[in-house]
Amino acid sequence: MWFACEGGRRFYVGAMASKSESSVRSRELGGELVRIRERAGLTGDALAKILHWSPSKVSRVESGKRGTREVDIAVYAASCGLKYGELEDLLALAREADTGYWVRPHEGRLPDELRTLIVQENSASTILSYEPLLVPGLLQTEDYMRVLFEWDVHADEHDVVRRSSTRLARQSLLRRRYPPQCTFFIRENVLREAVGSAKIMQEQVLKLIFFSDRPQCIVRIVPSDAGPVGVLGGPFRIMHHDDHPSVVYTAGYTTSLLLEKPAEIAIHRTALTKLDQIALDGGQSRHWLATLASYYD
Repeated sequence: MWFACEGGRRFYVGAMASKSESSVRSRELGGELVRIRERAGLTGDALAKILHWSPSKVSRVESGKRGTREVDIAVYAASCGLKYGELEDLLALAREADTGYWVRPHEGRLPDELRTLIVQENSASTILSYEPLLVPGLLQTEDYMRVLFEWDVHADEHDVVRRSSTRLARQSLLRRRYPPQCTFFIRENVLREAVGSAKIMQEQVLKLIFFSDRPQCIVRIVPSDAGPVGVLGGPFRIMHHDDHPSVVYTAGYTTSLLLEKPAEIAIHRTALTKLDQIALDGGQSRHWLATLASYYD
């Protein structure tokens, strides 16, 4: 069990679970089934009547429980009017093995794997993020993210608009009635390196100040003189869920990786413990951000 401490406050971020009835892959599969059903305009109870299943069986399939049969997935999808080509993609997802980690390629463009991240974010009770390179996506302004997407050699204007709108939609997670408890560790240099104009950077810093004042969103700045933080590696986040084990998510330029093995999650928790020791606390970080905002003015 690990706790992130800040300003005397302590937050539960989850204990190791010995086993789970679901995995990252199977939960995404369940999320896809829910999306298909809702697109067909059906409730869970209505679909259960069509399939002659109990409502509990529909719920079990949609929650991503292990051991769901391919034939059940096919019958479920067909009853929702899914086309054959889409069904093949769905069954391919169902056949993938649960290995404790999951690699999702996306070749630099808006990834299909983003659905996986969205499922994990929206079901998380706690999100702990380390970002040594950029402002975390959940906290970016629209202008800041547009500059980033325009830098992508694979992106055209359509991609930029689509990726920006998708990321902005993800940010609604922090505005819902009961958002997850989030702690964002951000390296100082991320905010000193200009992305676009000084005005864009000032607005970005002001957005960080705004969200850091919310009780369930903590922004903590990691000073550049805190030590060789680079040994902790690249950006990652740990998402803790109340009803299944934690998941680590990390993304590269062409591939995203989701980790479920307890030993790998423990390593990332240890890295967060180190960051907890060297980062400014919430109050200090807000003061630092306010000073930086004045610099960009």
